Amino acid sequence: MSDPPTLAALRRARALALPDWYLAAGWIRALVWDHLTGRASSRAGVDLDLIYCDPAAATRERDAALDAALGPPWQVRNQARMHLGKGDRPYASSLESMCFWLETPTAVGVRLEADDSLSLAAPFGLEDLFSLTLRPTPRGRERRAEFQARLAAKPWFATWPELRLAD
Repeated sequence: MSDPPTLAALRRARALALPDWYLAAGWIRALVWDHLTGRASSRAGVDLDLIYCDPAAATRERDAALDAALGPPWQVRNQARMHLGKGDRPYASSLESMCFWLETPTAVGVRLEADDSLSLAAPFGLEDLFSLTLRPTPRGRERRAEFQARLAAKPWFATWPELRLAD
């Protein structure tokens, strides 16, 4: 709530009135890690990942239209269709979809409610996020090569040298 860009993003997301939505993943993770390490939170190059779950409108076209309406750095994804191509059963909710993400500190989402309170979704808890620990989720352990590829592709350890890799 004390970070103006995040609060503005939460308000903008709330105005869309999407079902079961969260601002999730990299933006939230970077905000917390920057705060914990005393870094300025520019989040340059970090997507604003807006997830929601709406089985009645699970099309790429709808997400593309939302992406276009919001513009960069927003990335909107209906979790009701994200199981496709992954070999998973359909996800019943945004929270359930996060259980299939690859690392625990990324599987965190925040929603701004109508009364301006925050709701949190964190299927693996917050300990890893707050202890600067990168740990694979059960899915990340199953798909070790994908997890390792993400570690190699992301500048996490260069940006936050305090990070600890755990298994």
